[in-house]
Amino acid sequence: MGERDRRQVVIVTGAASGIGLVCACLFAARGAAVALFDINFAKGDEALEAVRTAGGESAFFHVDVSSEHEVKMAIRAVAVRFGGIDALVNCAAVQIVTEVENTTVENLDLLYKVNLRGPFLCCREALPFLAASGAGSIVNISSVLGLVGDPLLSGYGAMKGGLIALTKSLAIAYGPRGIRVNCICPGDVNTPMVKEYFDSAPDPEALLRSVSSNYALGRIAEPGEIAEAVYFLASSASSFLTGSVMVIDGGLTSRCY
Repeated sequence: MGERDRRQVVIVTGAASGIGLVCACLFAARGAAVALFDINFAKGDEALEAVRTAGGESAFFHVDVSSEHEVKMAIRAVAVRFGGIDALVNCAAVQIVTEVENTTVENLDLLYKVNLRGPFLCCREALPFLAASGAGSIVNISSVLGLVGDPLLSGYGAMKGGLIALTKSLAIAYGPRGIRVNCICPGDVNTPMVKEYFDSAPDPEALLRSVSSNYALGRIAEPGEIAEAVYFLASSASSFLTGSVMVIDGGLTSRCY
């Protein structure tokens, strides 16, 4: 991440649960100072304790990533508190499962605000600090549904596809300033959001078995498997990677029939 006297400073959005929380814990365990952004204030203290237990300096910021004001103020606060910002991991997301004809404007607006506007605002506000670090890195968590379709997740997929496009545009625009921007596209991951989807079925275990059978590896991912890739992309080990779309899906999208 470049030579510096201080430790790496990382912002993780959606850090109160799921992939975001596991990412935050992994960065902390490997010596980073971690700023946890999440709208879920109730889970914030619990997440903060988990990250501190992992061994890192950390702080929780109650942030609605769709709010320009809240994002701006929180990112500036992180830079002041920790002395800079080296990496941004955009994990915050919502998912609404429904057919297109049953998708309301309110549904679509929520998906846009959290899944696309949120990462855009976080990137925009963090860019000056990432440039100042000398080797800044942004990792956006998209989805395989930004690359392929799902009849019940068209709005979600549209926003995740937009996040891939944003990743590539930022990589081109800010590479000359030393900022790398990459994107991860996971398949299903064993997170609270995915568990909620399975639990909504009449037979959750049967649905999980059915979904898992579509994967070459015969299972869905664990959050830690995604977090390792996030850590790699935020570290100097990936110093010549930018504008990339890393598909981590256990072979799901390799299947034709």
